[in-house]
This record gives sequence, structure tokens and C-alpha cells, in this order.
Amino acid sequence: MEDKVLAEVANQLYAGPLEDFVAARASAAKEAASADKELAAAVRALPKPSVAAWAVNMLAQHQPDVLAQLTELGGRMRAAQVALDAASLRDLGRERRTSLASAVDTARSVAREHGRAISDSMAGEVEETLRALTADEGAAAAVRSGRLLKTLQADGVNAVDLDGTVAVPSVLPPVAAAPAPGPAAPAGRKMRSTTAAAPQQRKPDKPRLEAVRQTPRPASPPALERARAVLKEAQAAEAAAALAARELQDQADDLRTDIAELVREAADLRARLGTAEEQLERSKKKLAATVAEAKQAVRAADKAERTAVLAQERVLRLGNTRD
Repeated sequence: MEDKVLAEVANQLYAGPLEDFVAARASAAKEAASADKELAAAVRALPKPSVAAWAVNMLAQHQPDVLAQLTELGGRMRAAQVALDAASLRDLGRERRTSLASAVDTARSVAREHGRAISDSMAGEVEETLRALTADEGAAAAVRSGRLLKTLQADGVNAVDLDGTVAVPSVLPPVAAAPAPGPAAPAGRKMRSTTAAAPQQRKPDKPRLEAVRQTPRPASPPALERARAVLKEAQAAEAAAALAARELQDQADDLRTDIAELVREAADLRARLGTAEEQLERSKKKLAATVAEAKQAVRAADKAERTAVLAQERVLRLGNTRD
């Protein structure tokens, strides 16, 4: 069984409606069993994604340009972070907030089109996953695969944990790792060659102390270089922490604005409720008065009817007497 074949089957399964996943998986496994039992077993083992992960998969399958734009934005943010460009990080942070909000709206629309509404809490998980996409290349590859099993989170400093988050991870494109610094190795190699040559160059009649002095000491990175490396790491961590703090502050400001709007709306609703209750009370009183007046009118009508009957009877009696 090749992982690419399993990935093709998985792509079809994770691109369908969430409610149909179990049935579609069983059907795909049954179809594969006739030709490859190992593939059939692997298909049956494909996990059903969470609702939020499924929504992200729908975005990957049906609106890939949205994820491509976020991936490009994430690359610019990482470049600005490496360059310690605080001004660019601020601008890109604002751009990311706008792009994430738009992407979440698109994900909710695509999910509705494919038979499932996304709650606010699930939309929050979708946003966190898309935020992780912008922060980590590995997360971007996992999200854009369309085979996400659960949502992702990024702290802005450490690599996103992708263990168990995507189906058939072996076919994901490799993420280029940053080359590790290695100035000590060449120095070590130079030391060994010099050390090996030292016994041949030493003269027998030289004191032992002089021979020891001729043997080069192991090279070590200069203290200034180490300090610069530590400074660079600290500045990168500071920039990331500052960016995260600004994002949280912006989110807090947005929440304060939402709360203020809700407070005003609640006050307006209370005022409207008070007006409606007053109108209701007036209508009840008017109804009671109208009912009382209607009863009096009915009694007056009955009395008038009786009077009319008596008058008619008198007229008839008087007419009979005249005849």
C-alpha cells in the first residue's frame, strides 16, 4: 500500500459532508478490500474529524485561495519577525486580524453550504487554527492538505504540535529547517590536524613545557558571538511577545466595543420593554372599561327592547278598543 493512494482516498472522504463520513469511509474500505486488504484496513482506520477541523477542511477544499493568502501573509510576518521589524509586525498584525475574520466568515459560509452550521465557539477554534497556519510552516502544510483531524494552536514562539492532527501526514510536503550554526566543527577539525602534526614538529631537545605550549587549545566560539546570539534570540522572543500582547490588547479593545454596543442595545431594549408594558397596561384598562360599557349597552338594549314590546302591545290594545 502506498501512502499516496491512501491520501487520495482520504482527500475524497474529508471533502464530503461530515454526517456522511462514517458511511463514506465504510464504502471506500469495502471498495478497496477487493484489491488491497492493507489499504482497506488503513481506510477503515481514518479518524472522523472534529466539526471545527472539518470546517477548515471545507475551506481548504472549496476556497483554497483563502488559505493561500493567509500562508503568504504568515511568510511575511515570519520574515518581519526575523528582521525584528516592529513597525512591519504591527501593520501585519492588523492585516492578519482582518484576514482571519474574513476567512472565518468564509469558512462558516462554506460549512453551511455543505450541511453544517458552525457555532461561535467552533468559529473560535477555526480562527485559532488559521492563526497557527500564519505562524508555522508545518501547520500551514497540515491545514492546506484538507485532511485536518483536529484544530491547531500556536503560541507564537514554539513550533505547532502536529502530532495526530492530520490524516496521512507522511505525504505532507517537507518543511525546510533552519541550518544549525556550526563554527565549532571546522575549528575542531583544524585543532585535530594541528595536534596531529605537532609531535612531528617538536624537537626532542625542547623542554616538555614548550611542547605543551605549542599544542593549540580547543577553539571555542568567542564570547561576543555567543552574546550576540543570545541577544538575537531575546529580541526575537521580545518581538513575538510584544506582537502577542498587541493582538490580545486589540482583541480586548474589540471586546470592550462589543460590550458597549450590547449595553446600549440592552438599555434600548429595556426602554422599549418599559414602553410596551405601559402600553399593555393602558390597553388592559381600556379593555376593561370597554367590556363594562359593552355590558351596560347590552342591558340598555334589553331594556329598550322590553319597552318597545310593551309599547307595541299597548298600541295593539288601543287599536282593538277603537274598533
